[in-house]
Amino acid sequence: MRIATWNVNSVRIRAALVADFLERVQPDVLLLQEIKCEAHQFPGDAFAAAGYRAEVFGQKSYNGVAVLSREAVEVRARGLPGEAEGAAARYIEVGLRDVIIGNLYLPNGNSGGADGFQAKLDWMARLRVHAAALMATDRDFVLAGDYNVCPTDADYAKGALGADDALVRPESRAAFRALMWLGLTDAVRALHPAETLYTFWDYQAGAWQRDRGLRIDHALLSPRMAERLESVVIAKAERDRTQPSDHVPVMVTIGD
Repeated sequence: MRIATWNVNSVRIRAALVADFLERVQPDVLLLQEIKCEAHQFPGDAFAAAGYRAEVFGQKSYNGVAVLSREAVEVRARGLPGEAEGAAARYIEVGLRDVIIGNLYLPNGNSGGADGFQAKLDWMARLRVHAAALMATDRDFVLAGDYNVCPTDADYAKGALGADDALVRPESRAAFRALMWLGLTDAVRALHPAETLYTFWDYQAGAWQRDRGLRIDHALLSPRMAERLESVVIAKAERDRTQPSDHVPVMVTIGD
């Protein structure tokens, strides 16, 4: 099974890029974040032509997540368990074959002052509770998407972020480690423990041209999924396309 995750930063603007990626790469599942549209505005027809059906959890202008799949999936949740009614569209969970796939867009935490940062930590705490519940079921699962966390200093270019940025603050990293300590595996680091790899380059200050990137898009695997991990590909070339997203796809291949 090949599962890709990609923050597309507005799916309607990047629909042609997404459709082209699907045609060329043909993942079994593509998880999209920051689609920035409601479900009825989602350009599903553009992806149906490539053989993909869509499950969408969107909202007007901001956030939003979607799952594109070649096979029918079972939608298990639209919204992270424990969230208040009407919360931002940041999580959708589906079942495919015998695997649970959670697609997430974690809050950035740099806006809204102390309250905004606390909202990020609160969301991460709910995610950990949900991940622990999934672990308790003994089901195979993947939690993938835009985590908005650089887990270590090796996960961002020198000078790309200040020490007080929410993506690298000790509290954010501690919350990410708490997820990992449940028994999850960071797919990228499992196969590329020391390589300099980024998944995001800002549009500003020549970040792409200077390779001042961040690794903030992650796929965390449950134990048996980690044992079956065959490869991880970060599709860096997508950042060099015309009118690209500031993120690139990350794809993991899980063997039988």
